[in-house]
Amino acid sequence: MTAQRTLRHAIGWLFVLALAPLHADHLVLPGDGSDVVGWEGETLAAEEDTLADIARTFKLGHTEIRLANPEVDFWLPGAGTRVVLPTRFILPRAERKGIVLNVPEMRLYYFPAPRREGDPVVITYPVSIGRMDWITPLGQHRITEKVRDPSWTPPASIVEEAIAAGEPPPQFMPPGPDNPLGQFALRLDSPSYLIHGTDRPYGIGMRATHGCVRMYPEDIERLFPQVAVGTPVNIVNQPVKVGWLRDTLFMEVHPPLEEDPMTEDDLRAMALALVEEADRQRPVELLGRELLRVVHEKRGIPVAISRGVEK
Repeated sequence: MTAQRTLRHAIGWLFVLALAPLHADHLVLPGDGSDVVGWEGETLAAEEDTLADIARTFKLGHTEIRLANPEVDFWLPGAGTRVVLPTRFILPRAERKGIVLNVPEMRLYYFPAPRREGDPVVITYPVSIGRMDWITPLGQHRITEKVRDPSWTPPASIVEEAIAAGEPPPQFMPPGPDNPLGQFALRLDSPSYLIHGTDRPYGIGMRATHGCVRMYPEDIERLFPQVAVGTPVNIVNQPVKVGWLRDTLFMEVHPPLEEDPMTEDDLRAMALALVEEADRQRPVELLGRELLRVVHEKRGIPVAISRGVEK
């Protein structure tokens, strides 16, 4: 990394970390029960940067940084180009316990047990999920095994697919830098599914797996020692998320999964239903045009859709 690139990314980190006192993947849970965590920042691309480089630096995935920067060339942003860092999130609608994975968002949230000292936090990372024909299984799961330096024996289904493509895989992959599972793996109680590292980090934040959940090597290395066997894993499908930040209602919309035949009208109906539910909790003065814009753009960034915008 050049000195210029390092400086520009350092400025981006300073912008984010000046607002977030912990590591960028450790976000303090609001004490007032609010649902929005993190802060949106920005950085400047260096001449040799791609958006993939910037995404990994700031713990973001391929799809989320692309959606946040629709006008920026993914492979050649250009020196000095402003890049939005979508590092603000609405927490999924799920019990804040163990691991929660929202598949349209391609993001994992880990809620460690609160400690006696310090504020409770959520730890969040981008992930890759299963392709349309290899769907990551929704529902309640749990961690059944932790494996350091895993080996890999391709299952018959993957072998058949690879042979059909003219690329037969090895029958067995020992632990090492070329192992597709990386150095760390968390096995789920659903057979054959893992949360694991990878030897191909450029695909994080995409639908690129055979159903497993894939993480950047450095992220799974940080998560692995914190997660115990028995930890619950809740995999949800929430393309629309709504949440409060103090007295302001925010909405975040992601493109639905390809296998979910949802039109924009369907997403709008889902959004309105969530807003109506929020309104029953406390009255909300809705910014209707903002709601429609957020649903239409599907940029994956929380946007205020009520009066009283929180900065």
